[in-house]
Amino acid sequence: MAVDRVFSDPALAERYDLICRGRPDFAFYLPRVMAAASVLDVGCGTGALLRRARQAGHTGRLCGLDPAAAMLDQARTRADVEWVLGDLTTVGWDQAFDLVVMTGHAFQVFVDDDEIRASLAAIRSALTDDGRFVFDTRHPKARAWKAWTPDHVAEFVGVDGFVLRVATEVEPPLDGDLVRFTQAFRSPTWDQPRVSRSTLRFLGVEALASHLSSARFAIEEQLGDWEGHPLGDDSEEIITIARRG
Repeated sequence: MAVDRVFSDPALAERYDLICRGRPDFAFYLPRVMAAASVLDVGCGTGALLRRARQAGHTGRLCGLDPAAAMLDQARTRADVEWVLGDLTTVGWDQAFDLVVMTGHAFQVFVDDDEIRASLAAIRSALTDDGRFVFDTRHPKARAWKAWTPDHVAEFVGVDGFVLRVATEVEPPLDGDLVRFTQAFRSPTWDQPRVSRSTLRFLGVEALASHLSSARFAIEEQLGDWEGHPLGDDSEEIITIARRG
């Protein structure tokens, strides 16, 4: 999982939780984290989910993995969670976790088949025999990228009055199931914007299932939104719960 340099910027990392505030996926993931004795959050960012779990009373092992040092600096404000700098290619856990999660569509950063195969193999290795892998991707049929235009700016305001504006713009042309885009993070208190250029892969339901099967995962359930509705062609999300096959 390559890290965009912008996410290693301490100024952005310090304010990144503004973007996460009110995320609907946390209400879905948190009960599952609380029910598992040991949890690995891959691409944990500032560790908001695991910090929330510990605050809610989780007493087992919580581990966050992320390649951005500045993000983990923010996560380490909570010292009773294990924070690991790196990605799935730099670790080698063996049946260490009952649950592995990837939130915030982080799975989509794996843009080629080799990355997906290696990542799924590492996740399977990290899971106990009865472990579960829970993650989400955007459903390609919803074409979320169509809303990523320069005139669509999201604004976030901190309790201290800090304002963060995020503008996302797709970089044409589309390349198969790959979408390249730019995000500009701006604040009136910054001299210049922080700019991120990223590529995401929008795997369809059948392609995703094929990758999981090849990696010896069995899909237990797939949902189409954070309210728990079944996955359908008109779903915006593909939320997958898989176990070691």
